[in-house]
Amino acid sequence: MASCWPDAPLYTLLFDPEGTEGCFAERSVRTSSLQRLGLRQGGFRPLLPFLPAAVEALPVAGHDLIVTSTSAFAHGVWPAPGAVHVAYCHSPFRYAWHERERTLAESSPYLRPALAVALERIRAWDVAASGRVTHYIANSEITRERIREFYGRDASVIHPPVAVERFRPGVPEDFLLVVAELVPHKRIDFALEAARLAGRPIKVVGGGPELKRLERDYGDGAEFLGRVSDADLVDLYARSLALVMPNVEEFGITAVEAQAAGRPVIAADAGGARETVVPGETGVLVSPGSVDSLAEAMRETDFEAFSPSRIRAHAARFSTEMFRERLRAEVDRLTGAATP
Repeated sequence: MASCWPDAPLYTLLFDPEGTEGCFAERSVRTSSLQRLGLRQGGFRPLLPFLPAAVEALPVAGHDLIVTSTSAFAHGVWPAPGAVHVAYCHSPFRYAWHERERTLAESSPYLRPALAVALERIRAWDVAASGRVTHYIANSEITRERIREFYGRDASVIHPPVAVERFRPGVPEDFLLVVAELVPHKRIDFALEAARLAGRPIKVVGGGPELKRLERDYGDGAEFLGRVSDADLVDLYARSLALVMPNVEEFGITAVEAQAAGRPVIAADAGGARETVVPGETGVLVSPGSVDSLAEAMRETDFEAFSPSRIRAHAARFSTEMFRERLRAEVDRLTGAATP
């Protein structure tokens, strides 16, 4: 997104140069007052109650056009009167909306009442913040539906960018692959339990708070690789039988990455997978939340029957360059050719 407007300043709550691998070294990056705390990529979660006020304080009022990338708080900036604010929404804040009940159920009983109050306050703030957005762009149809349900706003849809050119086909080996942040809502346990039932080897790429529990419960049959390098990830996609995406994703970038490597995807039949996976051609869609359906697909699918070249051609529709073209054209359509 930033490359669509290379001369525009960037505003963010927190900036970790190491976490962004130097991508913004030549850009003007302006942060919130929370930056002084010196937090790294994984340390922002305790700041949840302070993030709405911090994003409202970002000094964006000097711009006629603001384009935000938001999955929680970024759409809450305060534009100047008359300015145009286009919000590219990956998801309304999941823990306050469609994941609220699960969030509360998985929290400590002692903290649950305070968390419930905090989430209600965030909901009220979130709805008010949505009123400061001129136009929404959603990353998928399910996100568009949630924007309409939670905010009462319509949105156009532009699928996110995927660096499909990074990936290449290889010789598949006898293992399934999961690539995800290991957090509860990703439902990695569904994939691992299904692989156990199907008798399929499975490798897991990713780290997060669920890692220790998953290793304890499934370490006898699954291989946990942690966070891997980009080169190793490219290699793993190419050598896998298929990627498994058990959760209902807003989009599901890993599904497109796997397809860019010519490998099929087994995914829940909901959300973004319906827009990225073609059943029988680039993968298999199964009943959401059903371990048995997932296990059956793992056990019965002839993964070698899929055409890697056809799968790769499908993935090319989601390239970075296609995203840039669509986003610039949509912002121009909505606002004219103003400069953020």
